[in-house]
Amino acid sequence: MSDLFDYLAWRGDIPLSQVPFGPVDGLILSTLSYVRFQELVPDSPSLSVPLQQAAEAFLALPEQEAEDRVRCRHDLPLLKALLSAPRFASLPLTFYQDCLDPEREMQFSALTVLLDTGEALLVFRGTDNTLVGWKEDFNLSFLEVVPAQSAALNYTARLAAARPGPLLLAGHSKGGNLAVFSASLSPPELRDRIGAVYSYDSPGFTQRVLSATGYQELLPRIRSYVPQSSVVGMLLEHEEPYTVVKSRHLGIFQHDPYTWAVRGGSFICLEELSSGSRNLDLTLKNWLAGPRTVSAFWTACIRPLRTPRPRSWRTWPSPGGCIP
Repeated sequence: MSDLFDYLAWRGDIPLSQVPFGPVDGLILSTLSYVRFQELVPDSPSLSVPLQQAAEAFLALPEQEAEDRVRCRHDLPLLKALLSAPRFASLPLTFYQDCLDPEREMQFSALTVLLDTGEALLVFRGTDNTLVGWKEDFNLSFLEVVPAQSAALNYTARLAAARPGPLLLAGHSKGGNLAVFSASLSPPELRDRIGAVYSYDSPGFTQRVLSATGYQELLPRIRSYVPQSSVVGMLLEHEEPYTVVKSRHLGIFQHDPYTWAVRGGSFICLEELSSGSRNLDLTLKNWLAGPRTVSAFWTACIRPLRTPRPRSWRTWPSPGGCIP
């Protein structure tokens, strides 16, 4: 079954000016956002470096440091594949931000890719392998706004002020939630510049966002994709329609974007979610209806895992995928 790497081998030599940006491109760059590019990509929206330069510098890092700055073992091969793909290699990267704040229970990171079509693609990182990131995910289920959402809104405003022109937003997992949130709550003049928001297996929202004028206005421009046994993408509430993508894994491990199936230039799509995903969706929505219970439960789960160790899930077993 073909995947993102096969897509890069097949379409990587075709520039965006010839074949326009599409949902598979968005997932690739959303996955790239999990790479920790600090000191390799400028943190100012007025400066940039080509993806090729940032990738070469990253791959030149000492082996252990490079491994510590990626989410899973597939991220380094992705960087190497992007290096040899003219479709992506020359694209400038800018405005890299990365913040981990245990006190505020905040994990936020984003970068912007300047497409050669004149659009700026703002890419928000999903949940990384830190416990802080997971706790913030749990907070999404009972807080109106979490710190990463506020940071995403501020990031979008700063990038838009520094770089005029059309915008695209994208993210995988929590990153897709941040993309939709920041687009929906941005002022009307900024929303008018947003051509599309790409959300990949991302949790939904509280009623505050769903009822916002900006969210309702953006619904036709939100492109939502979930695997057939989606768990994360069914959490909380959604109103945007979604496209179901085939994955070669089972259950929660379909959340890993490296398992999503591609044929030619598109995802392999299915007609509907699996029955297991639909049943789990109903169960979780009923359970999450009690916010105080949810808050107490997740706090109790996380407390024994806090400092001094462990600080992340990296040493926990997984079947070779990228979970979280």
